[in-house]
Amino acid sequence: MKKDDYYPIIFKRKSIRNYDLNPLDNNNLKEISEEVDNLIPLFSNIKTEIKIISTEDVKQRFMKKAPHYLAVFSDTSEGYLTNVGFMLQQMDLFFSSNGIGSCWQGIPIPKAEILNGSNLKFIILMAFGKPLDPLYRDSVNEFKRKPIEKISKVNGADNLLEATRLAPSATNSQPWFFTGNDTAISVYSIKPNFLKAMVVNKYIPIDVGISIYHLKVAAEHFGKKIQIIFDKDEKKDSPKGYTYYATLKFSME
Repeated sequence: MKKDDYYPIIFKRKSIRNYDLNPLDNNNLKEISEEVDNLIPLFSNIKTEIKIISTEDVKQRFMKKAPHYLAVFSDTSEGYLTNVGFMLQQMDLFFSSNGIGSCWQGIPIPKAEILNGSNLKFIILMAFGKPLDPLYRDSVNEFKRKPIEKISKVNGADNLLEATRLAPSATNSQPWFFTGNDTAISVYSIKPNFLKAMVVNKYIPIDVGISIYHLKVAAEHFGKKIQIIFDKDEKKDSPKGYTYYATLKFSME
């Protein structure tokens, strides 16, 4: 399997919900397992565990079955959900670039024996397998996303932010917001209203982690060196209605 520049994949990937339930061959699963072992965390101090499990290991809760799932577990240190989003989106793009369908799934949960097999907290599943639907979108126009001006106050970095604009999010809520310029972009989420918060609050930090990874992929595609920092002053001075997550600083290689 290949691990190339994921930037072009961002513009055509989609969530796959219909799968051939025949399992992938052992060689594919071995390579997927190796990829999981080499994921890059956003926070190196947070302990995570990602298991490959089968459809028999999952309580579907009315969702369609997939032959395989990644079950993600984590400790609950500060930033753990954002870290999960950042890490698991690496697998979403890896799958898509290798002809495998995948989909974040927040409703199904592993069965008790899987949950009891980890000392960490279960976070989320990602379904994967051979797709029965077309793997890719025909056009970027198929994405239902907010325009850049609705998610950003950044000038001169649309080539980077377009990749974050197209990132997946729970219920397509697109909670991210960006400020800065073409040398440093700060990442926030917009605090939802009460009713929406009841549905998406758990997933907002995960979604923001996904968007940070897409921003990283875009910056690397355009030859930029990236430093991800967590600015305490930026967090303290966050605009009303926004939650600060991180700042990405860019320089040319």
